[in-house]
Amino acid sequence: MKSAERSTSDCLQPPGRVCFILSLLALILSLGACGGQSSSTQPAAAPTPIPAVKASLANESAPESSQGILTSYAEVVSRVAPAVVTIHSQSRVRAPQQFPFTEDSYFRDFFGERDNAPPIRAQQRRSGLGSGVIVSTDGYILTNHHVVDGAEEIKVDLNDNRTLDARLVGSDPPSDLAVLKIDVTGLPVLPLGDSERVRVGDVVLAIGNPLGVGQTVTMGIISAKGRQTGLSDGSFEDFLQTDAPINQGNSGGALVSTRSELVGINSQILSPSGGSIGIGFAIPSNMARRVMEQLIQTGKVRRGQLGVVAQKVTTDIASRLGLREARGVVVAQVQPGSAAARAGIRQGDVITSLNGVEIKDPNSFRNQVASTPPGSEIALTVLRDGREQQVRATLGEFTPQMELGR
Repeated sequence: MKSAERSTSDCLQPPGRVCFILSLLALILSLGACGGQSSSTQPAAAPTPIPAVKASLANESAPESSQGILTSYAEVVSRVAPAVVTIHSQSRVRAPQQFPFTEDSYFRDFFGERDNAPPIRAQQRRSGLGSGVIVSTDGYILTNHHVVDGAEEIKVDLNDNRTLDARLVGSDPPSDLAVLKIDVTGLPVLPLGDSERVRVGDVVLAIGNPLGVGQTVTMGIISAKGRQTGLSDGSFEDFLQTDAPINQGNSGGALVSTRSELVGINSQILSPSGGSIGIGFAIPSNMARRVMEQLIQTGKVRRGQLGVVAQKVTTDIASRLGLREARGVVVAQVQPGSAAARAGIRQGDVITSLNGVEIKDPNSFRNQVASTPPGSEIALTVLRDGREQQVRATLGEFTPQMELGR
């Protein structure tokens, strides 16, 4: 520091004008340099955010970017996929009869015996392919009824490459659900979620074995809830609709939420070609849970029956009945001797709630009744002659001969 002061002092002594001028120029240049340095340290504009896909390439282990955009479902799949299995079924079917008259002794005598004739009814083997979900560590598997319908032999391919024999615990055609059992313990399990909490627009993953290509994961959203397709022999339908691609072989497989919970059992597709066009249907987990528990405990499912034929209350019907709004269901017919008849329910009554739960349409009403055990007493809110009243009814038991679940 001292040497620098000495230098400046020497330059300022007369008659050294040249030195003074040089010092002045140096000072000006120094101030200019400082000004440039100062301007370069001003806050810069915020950088453009890196797209989420680039962030994931920089750090593949991070499923989310700094903006919170999910870039991978690998963690969800790794948790749930081991609990989804492939199901192979074998059944015997009769081939078409080729020589029908040879069963009659008269025609056999007339035409004579045919040594080289093929069997009258040849037995053929039919193979089926589907998927299933392990729901307990000791080997209970949930799948579709139509995957194992009529099967004489059932085998299950586990995710660890083991193939095991399975037995049918119980099957329920009205809900298209079945439960299988394999004799092994310590299995991975897919927990059942609450399908009532699922919202339209939620992301879901469909896992199964489409067309036998091997376990496959597809992604989509919940497109709608409470769907009734009429594609089954069907009975109790309350489908979750999804655009996650589902194809043949996905039946009985898992529809999974991003919370790694089972929210549906894939069951049907709507397609003119037989392939996925983005309209698939899954049985909601809450219905599957109720059916599964009964099949495991008793091998069959018991359902409540009210004994009415119900129709949706449209705007026109509401106007004719003098209602201020279209809500609930209108009773079009009462089955004689049914629970509804014993409770005094009449044709033309409008039922607006069951046990305090609002009734939206005939299908949801049917499912509400069916999910209630036979012999249970239910409370119905009924509009009759413009007045609201409470009616209590003790449910009978569902029989296929009556209107399903009503």
